[in-house]
Amino acid sequence: MSENDDIPYGDYGANNIQALEGLEAVRKRPGMYIGSTDAKGLHHLVWEVVDNSIDEHLAGYCDRVDVFVHKDNSVTVKDNGRGIPTGMHDKLQKSALEVVMTVLHAGGKFDKDTYKVSGGLHGVGVSCVNALSSYLRAEVHREGKMFEQEYRQGKPVADVRLLGDSNLRGTTITFIPDDEIFAERVYDFDTLAKRLRELSYLNKGLTLSITDERDTNEETGEFRKVEFHSDGGLMEFVKFIDQSRTSIIDAPIHVTSKEDNVEVEVAMQYNTGYQENIYSYVNNINTREGGTHVAGFRRAVTRLFKQYGEDNGMFTRAKVNVSGEDFREGLTAIVSVKVPEPQFKGQTKGELGNSEVTGIVSRSLGDALKFFLEENPGQAKRIIDKVILAATARNAAERAREMVQRKTVLTGGGLPGKLSDCSSKDPSISELFLVEGDSAGGTAKQGRDRNFQAILPLRGKILNVEKAMEHRIYENEEIKNMFTALGVSIQDKDGERILNIDKLRYHKVVVMCDADVDGSHITTLILTFFFRYMRPLIEQGYIFIAAPPLYQVRKGKEFSYCWNDEERISAIEFYSKGKEDANVKVQRYKGLGEMNAEQLWETTMDPLSRTLRRITIDDALEADRIFSMLMGDDVPPRRQFIEENAKYAKIDV
Repeated sequence: MSENDDIPYGDYGANNIQALEGLEAVRKRPGMYIGSTDAKGLHHLVWEVVDNSIDEHLAGYCDRVDVFVHKDNSVTVKDNGRGIPTGMHDKLQKSALEVVMTVLHAGGKFDKDTYKVSGGLHGVGVSCVNALSSYLRAEVHREGKMFEQEYRQGKPVADVRLLGDSNLRGTTITFIPDDEIFAERVYDFDTLAKRLRELSYLNKGLTLSITDERDTNEETGEFRKVEFHSDGGLMEFVKFIDQSRTSIIDAPIHVTSKEDNVEVEVAMQYNTGYQENIYSYVNNINTREGGTHVAGFRRAVTRLFKQYGEDNGMFTRAKVNVSGEDFREGLTAIVSVKVPEPQFKGQTKGELGNSEVTGIVSRSLGDALKFFLEENPGQAKRIIDKVILAATARNAAERAREMVQRKTVLTGGGLPGKLSDCSSKDPSISELFLVEGDSAGGTAKQGRDRNFQAILPLRGKILNVEKAMEHRIYENEEIKNMFTALGVSIQDKDGERILNIDKLRYHKVVVMCDADVDGSHITTLILTFFFRYMRPLIEQGYIFIAAPPLYQVRKGKEFSYCWNDEERISAIEFYSKGKEDANVKVQRYKGLGEMNAEQLWETTMDPLSRTLRRITIDDALEADRIFSMLMGDDVPPRRQFIEENAKYAKIDV
């Protein structure tokens, strides 16, 4: 798609660009437009430019997008679409390219004849990137010509220039994030690559690549580069997400349809696990809170499978009452819709609000599921057997949950005996340390500030919830202790199980384990539990990991704590004055128990000197995939992960 005469431009010309308002406020309040000016906002600049290229793909004019991160952390995004129009805009009497790059809410996506569907719906994207860049260059190949315009902090340096003839098509945007806006200006390769991979699945047939010019192979001299392309789209996406799980059907169920200009694509498959994983998108935007398209999906799944089971007498023979959630246990699904005029709830586009989409998705999926069940009775039986098992386990889990919650919910008491509570009853200042082992727990109890710090020792490794049925989880002593100590409960609301945190007793929950392999494993087990069963605590910023020092470097009565090898080396050089000195001693802390109470307090628990790492979820889909891969039954994906990341590991002898 690089030759000029291969693809027509349609009616996409200068006058299709509609300008709605100016750009003045973007630099004054950048957070209103890109969310924040931290690393997340920095990466958002790239997504805004890439979204424009994706829109060209959705319109049928682009099949390749290339992203380059240069040595100075400037970024180039190049596509082979039609190219931004460069002709004179009749109303504004300036080049349409300049209008797009310098006027807020200016772009072809407001013209229904130019883009039927668009991801960057607010039209602030590339103009905001321009406003927040110290330098931006737009290069356009269009109608046999090559054009260029440069900008500084959103203002054109000069008019659009004609550079000569060209047999290419497309737009190339290069920008440098402005250091007056962004304190952090280093792009993370993995963050960029994961989003481009996701976009390749959501837009089958589109090739996306990322090249990192900051990372050069010493042997070949080549830059680090990855390329993504999917012909299977969501079918391949579901397989990728579920690669660490065992499917119980032969291949994902795949549905595509179109009704009232709303395009629906769904891919789903059942696995032997116990988690429900539904990910949803609207015009390539991840709708983290779901919305009407997810409601339509769930309605169809429950209705069709329930009807099939009842018609064949399967539930009667099993003597079990099933509910909607039973049909979704062990289900992984991607629900993607393309909506011409989506309505989102909230500024984050987290939830779709178009009411008509519920029925469209439900009808589309319902027809496909009915056909699948009729044509594949063997696979249908495996799914219904899974549903019956889920219903049986749910009833057992409810009884087990009631046993755990009876003391805290009904009587308001019954804290675990191992808990050394704090005297404060104010959750906003109270902290709970989950400490590995009774020995370290004892040291932590001695070293803590009793006014606001509580200690709950955990004996050994808690249950791996990734491999356990839910009722087994509530029977586990350590997990029961965490539930009762925290004061949270799981309740049923509108057919969904939710975590009720109204009576949460601590707003800081700190996982404190040894800095060794076993400690890392225990930390991962605890985080897996929180991710699967107490995710709101992570989402609201209540979960932390303590960072005890790895070393103490001492000379006589003087000493320093060191949290990494670089600090250790610097401390040794400082105390030895650059010369070898036998009086400089290095102690490696392999466990919390090797520190006395005073040392544990001043390094790890004192709010004035400690380091806590807050656990956040930037990408729930990737987090789900990683937890399943690390903690699940399937060994090959875990081995591959270890091999790929072995270069980052350090051997502790």
